[in-house]
Amino acid sequence: MLVIQTKKELKDKLSATFLKDKSLGLVPTMGALHQGHLSLIKKAFAENDHVVVSIFVNPTQFNNKQDLEKYPKNLENDVQLISTVSDKIIIYTPSVNEIYQNNIEAEVYDFNGLDTVMEGEFRDNHFNGVGTIVEELLTSIEPNKAYFGEKDFQQLTIIKKLVKLKNIPVQIIGCPIVREESGLAMSSRNERLSKDLRKEAAFIYKTLKEAKIKFGTKSALEVTNWVVNEFKKNDKLNIEYFQIADTEQLQPLKRKSKNKNYRAFIAVFADDIRLIDNIAL
Repeated sequence: MLVIQTKKELKDKLSATFLKDKSLGLVPTMGALHQGHLSLIKKAFAENDHVVVSIFVNPTQFNNKQDLEKYPKNLENDVQLISTVSDKIIIYTPSVNEIYQNNIEAEVYDFNGLDTVMEGEFRDNHFNGVGTIVEELLTSIEPNKAYFGEKDFQQLTIIKKLVKLKNIPVQIIGCPIVREESGLAMSSRNERLSKDLRKEAAFIYKTLKEAKIKFGTKSALEVTNWVVNEFKKNDKLNIEYFQIADTEQLQPLKRKSKNKNYRAFIAVFADDIRLIDNIAL
């Protein structure tokens, strides 16, 4: 398994092995890999001749310093998990200095309002940080396809916008949410949950599924109020937001339209651990 730490070494390796008629897939991650990440890697490996998996905990997308410090890291386990797909996958693990050259600041983007709702409302500058690292990876690695999970659906939508804004020649592939047996969306942060909280967190997806059913006959406001009240009854989980929005502009739904698709988004705290999820309506 080849683990590369610098852009130069990666570029040299790709230019030496990557022929013009071969395709390259990229799976950007922040490490602490799980089966959700593995599903992205498997899809990338099935659809491309070569695959790069990047592992980089990006400081500019964390608005909470403690969250950054507590973010789980275990490169040895990550490498071992990736090797179960193929030992031919290239793993790229740059340092913060390699990416930012001692200037740890995010570029400012105009995402036309996609970044000001939901996650953007509660995580200041988060999507500028996401855009900065994704643009860096896409332009330095130059993949044909890049793979992102739908658990971060807002992020996926913004990355598609980024590619158009910057005219980056890459296909962005969204992949379905992978869930634990309980229904809890797989996340690196799940590893920080106690056994009891991890079990309790299944309530998030259970509530989303019931909200989806209610959305068939009730207004967005009625569904939202119902979800908020359900979480008020739960003394172990605290809801930060619940939002029903259209899937293209991510704007809060006021009145349903037959020619639009909608999704419900949620963020919940289990102690100090922040969990997000969403469901198609």
